[in-house]
Amino acid sequence: MSFADLGLSDELLKTVTDAGYTEPTPIQASAIPSVLMMRDIIGIAQTGTGKTASFVLPMIDILAHGRSRARMPRSLILEPTRELAAQVAENFEKYGANHKLSMALLIGGVSMGDQVKALEKGVDVLIATPGRLMDLFQRGNILLTGCSMLVIDEADRMLDMGFIPDIEEICTKLPKQRQTLLFSATMPPPIKKLADKFLENPKTIEVARPASTNINIAQFVVPVAAQSFEKRKRLRQLLKQDEVRTAIIFCNRKTTVRELNKSLKQHGFRSGEIHGDMEQPQRLAELDLFKRGEINILVASDVAARGLDIKGVSHVFNFDAPWHPDDYVHRIGRTGRGGATGVAYTFVAPDDAENLDNIEKLTGQKIDRLELPAVVEEERPGRRRRERAPREETVEMAAPADAEVEAQPARAPRPRRDEPRFEAPRDEPRGGDRRRDRRRPNAGEAPDDGGWNGPIPDFLKVTLTV
Repeated sequence: MSFADLGLSDELLKTVTDAGYTEPTPIQASAIPSVLMMRDIIGIAQTGTGKTASFVLPMIDILAHGRSRARMPRSLILEPTRELAAQVAENFEKYGANHKLSMALLIGGVSMGDQVKALEKGVDVLIATPGRLMDLFQRGNILLTGCSMLVIDEADRMLDMGFIPDIEEICTKLPKQRQTLLFSATMPPPIKKLADKFLENPKTIEVARPASTNINIAQFVVPVAAQSFEKRKRLRQLLKQDEVRTAIIFCNRKTTVRELNKSLKQHGFRSGEIHGDMEQPQRLAELDLFKRGEINILVASDVAARGLDIKGVSHVFNFDAPWHPDDYVHRIGRTGRGGATGVAYTFVAPDDAENLDNIEKLTGQKIDRLELPAVVEEERPGRRRRERAPREETVEMAAPADAEVEAQPARAPRPRRDEPRFEAPRDEPRGGDRRRDRRRPNAGEAPDDGGWNGPIPDFLKVTLTV
């Protein structure tokens, strides 16, 4: 089957061909004709299957007829994260090159004033995250009564991020007579309930078993010690393999992302980072460096786990085993995309045993264990231990006969190690109790000031004559 068999317009077929695509993926072949027939759709597909194009392409042809009005978008696409929304916008720009469709992107971290100006001109396609959309709607900057097409993308991720109440409210503001497309990698009960409530006689398209992983991805579990420096050694050992061209490394915490990226840079790797504490322009700038190849390693939190469509990612590393098994599927889905092969490594410490069990139960497969040889690393430049300078030996030289020698006070000779040392008698034995008493004197006692508090030896007694 080719794209020409799906019912797309000639202008759109030319754009798809120019982009280098000849055959549709299974989700595209199943969804595009139904969307063009104005059916409601539930699409269940794993990441990396071409899901975005399965709704972007037919939407372009449907929206090619008609005109937009100020503050009344004709279609709405909801995305859970800024990165996903920006990526869908890129797809519209690429595939809509031969169409004169207007588009607006509503995401946080970007000037709201510019977004309002774009809405006032009228847009055919509005791509938004739920939070920013609700904010502008409550300010009266958007009217959703003219929206005839709704896409809810990554619905299970919306559920994880707590956006379902917002989506339900948005749906009530839209016309009842509309076309709704819902896409999700999994179909948990809350998403099924959402679909039953807001979709009318939908066609369900499932191209892979829910939560299954891509068969083009070779998966390995790497047993590691709990200490972070041991995990970093193992990671550097794997990153130095010749076949690692580009890699995304996932961590559970933002602080781990920052620390790991700093460590990799110190070891000479071309790495960058992306996490939720970064401003949107910073995150987009790091992604752009990664896409252009100026850096080939991206350390990321789960904010980047879903939907990032970056071509040619050869490896994915789970530096931290994900807490939620669904996140494992979406993390490793950043590689092995578009029919290519990929490799995913997951570092598992002893405390991660339960997380690994949950992942294997969800995916229905036993992940191969990889035992690595001992790590042998060269010391980094500038990190070598400084050698102690040799001690200067004192050489006694005889003074010239006419030299004036300054008289020095006589010093008592140091006792030899084999000679008994004088020890004053103690009123109590050595040990921790005495040290504790010195730190915390009992009530009514003066603190120990380090002075002598034993009996005075005879040789120190002085008779004072007045």
